[in-house]
Amino acid sequence: MTAALPESVRTRAANLIAAIERHNHAYYALDAPTISDAEYDQLFRELQMLENDYPALLADDSPTHRVGAPPLPAFAPYNHRQPMLSLNNAFDAREVRAFDQRVRERLIVAGLISAAQEVEYTVEPKFDGLAVNLCYKNGNLSAGATRGDGINGEAVTPNIRTIRSIPLRLQGVNLPPLLEIRGEVLMRKHDFLRLNERQLAAGKKTFANPRNAAAGSLRQLDSRNTARRPLYFFAYGVGSGGEDIASSTHTGQLDWLQGAGFEVAPQHSLVCGVENLLATYELIAQQRDQLDYDIDGVVYKLNQLDWQQAVGFVARAPRFALAHKFPSKEELTRIVAIEVQVGRTGAVTPVARLQPVVVGGVTVSNATLHNENELRRKDVRVGDLVSVRRAGDVIPEVVCVILSERPPDARIFIMPINCPTCGSPIDKEAGEAVARCSGALFCPAQVQQSILHYASRSAMDIEGLGKRLVEQLVEHKLLQSPADLYRLQEAQISALERMGDKSAQNLVAAINASKHRSLARFIYALGIRNVGETTARDLAQAFGSLDALRVADAGQLQQTQEVGPVVAESICRFFADPHASQAVDALLRAGVVPQEQGIPENKDILPLIGKTFALTGSLQKMTRQDAKRLIENAGGRVTGSVSNNTDYLVAGNEAGKKLSQARQLGIEVIDEANLEALLKARAGG
Repeated sequence: MTAALPESVRTRAANLIAAIERHNHAYYALDAPTISDAEYDQLFRELQMLENDYPALLADDSPTHRVGAPPLPAFAPYNHRQPMLSLNNAFDAREVRAFDQRVRERLIVAGLISAAQEVEYTVEPKFDGLAVNLCYKNGNLSAGATRGDGINGEAVTPNIRTIRSIPLRLQGVNLPPLLEIRGEVLMRKHDFLRLNERQLAAGKKTFANPRNAAAGSLRQLDSRNTARRPLYFFAYGVGSGGEDIASSTHTGQLDWLQGAGFEVAPQHSLVCGVENLLATYELIAQQRDQLDYDIDGVVYKLNQLDWQQAVGFVARAPRFALAHKFPSKEELTRIVAIEVQVGRTGAVTPVARLQPVVVGGVTVSNATLHNENELRRKDVRVGDLVSVRRAGDVIPEVVCVILSERPPDARIFIMPINCPTCGSPIDKEAGEAVARCSGALFCPAQVQQSILHYASRSAMDIEGLGKRLVEQLVEHKLLQSPADLYRLQEAQISALERMGDKSAQNLVAAINASKHRSLARFIYALGIRNVGETTARDLAQAFGSLDALRVADAGQLQQTQEVGPVVAESICRFFADPHASQAVDALLRAGVVPQEQGIPENKDILPLIGKTFALTGSLQKMTRQDAKRLIENAGGRVTGSVSNNTDYLVAGNEAGKKLSQARQLGIEVIDEANLEALLKARAGG
């Protein structure tokens, strides 16, 4: 029996989704993670458990169904022919044994092993770098992209070509006509140290750790800068086209990759049974500090490829693989002060200022305390001796207080009641751990990120308005809200650093073009809490105009697909807030005219209402993003994976594994022409 859905559960799930999306964007898109890996994993697992216990919560756009964050606007999008899935994580032996048990049960049901039989796995180090996808056509490197959200990445081909460990031409004969190679771009430790020495000698900022250095180097807009950075590449698998490699095992694929000119992890091994998995994990953990590159765990994969297919996938990860993470390193230091920081969404986060300490090879002087509840739970005070770790080897956090060393004058920190930046009241909603500044777009701490969100590709799509330029415009007091964009003059822009007359002219043209974006884009651009792209599109279709949406009450809002009490309350609160309402009015006065969407008198005339689609391969007349938009406009939904709930798989050229999965499940496979016919159809017609 399906459990009833309590309001407290719905609220908690909505809060988890909003938090995970924020952290995804910070980690994957900005290379600036805001919480530790362990904290993120805890949030993610809690959401997975809620969705498992309450299936009514599960939506196609849940963070548990995708990887990372959308590509940065600075780079062209790249559509992965086969999704780059993430991996589920384990942190102890119990979870690894449970993984092995689940794998064996599925293989037993499939008739591939007996109940007493152990299975064969590969064990490989989990690199701490940047996942990329390389596309080879007829053996020649044709494209390279970051993972992005797992479906679409950032095209960084010119930068990829500068990495000498990536072959421009595959070695061997009878090469697949098209092949995706998956692997990790990283910076080796000795190269990282030399790079920082050169940065210091040149009077430039040093990098915090090898991963950040690698990610920043690969995302350089000028590939000549990337070429100066000592990046390295390890291959660990194949994507689309992998079926054309004559191998029935994962180890066979790794051997093929080595023969084709790639380096693979020398520590990879083949073991049988879960106890040997754990023994190999301990062995690699002992070798970790001696390796010339950072790893943060090991990866287990079923070795037999046909067994992998039998075990299958969930929406965002394969069931046949698992990442077993290493524990984080910890050091002791003193807290000298506690302050608060204000983020784009107004989140007010307490931060500990520390006596500098080296943790995992990086000097740490600040550590997040996450929120007031966590600060109180750990009883952190100014003057305390604390244990600090870079959880996931990224974000420093306070693990615990050494109470036996607490000085008599240790001071309890009191959270401010007003924003330290703009003076607006700090509020905390019922059931939320995070306190927020109520100043919205009028808070300087939130302005820069709010403008970047407003101008992003999925929102108003203002090409050329990047982070550095927004920083300059805010610093020069030219931007204090999104409405100020529409008052910018070419002369003001061309006077800024690295901006000439032509760049200024192009930017003003892009800003003016954004005045007539769709209502759905405009709603998303406003940055209403808990309202993502899908919800914004549903609201635009349901209400048809901004005026109708602004006066809707919570009950009317909840008539919209996927809008529950939490989202409805967020929308009502936004439009009732005088500051936010003034900001919207300012945009309209500046000439922004959201393109309204008519509401069908009978939604059943939408030809694809209630139908779920998946896409694979390359289409001829449209991009997959175009196809997704057309399907959604016709009432359908598009998911990133094939399941029993999929009605149609649209298959283009060079279709990937989704095609075989669809055939196994008996899902109807259609081509582009069939899709066009469905789009033109009418219910009952």
